[in-house]
Amino acid sequence: MLKIDLNKMAGGALQEKFNREITKVIENMQDPNTPYSTARSINIKITFRQGEERDDAKVDIAVTSKLAGVINASTSFAMGKDLESGEVEVREYGKQIPGQMSFEDVEPVKSADVTTMPRRLKA
Repeated sequence: MLKIDLNKMAGGALQEKFNREITKVIENMQDPNTPYSTARSINIKITFRQGEERDDAKVDIAVTSKLAGVINASTSFAMGKDLESGEVEVREYGKQIPGQMSFEDVEPVKSADVTTMPRRLKA
């Protein structure tokens, strides 16, 4: 049985290519913009082409990775027509209903504006 040190194959090119691809895979796995559940993979393909005399071979080494794609962004648009001008209107909105106010829309009352406490009623 042949024993070939893959670390030394092609002057260390196989190891260098593998290190580059595994770095890409780990970075892709840590990226919060990619789905966590998608499997990533590294493929090492070694192709041998021998000469007609069968006394030598050309060896090609390819190391590739399959990464997870970036998660799509989505939004919602409310669409309508201005009844006075007839122009089409579009407004992007998030998780709230169009026209509904959120807490961010209301200015908080400054504590310095409150000067007296309300009167306490006795039971």
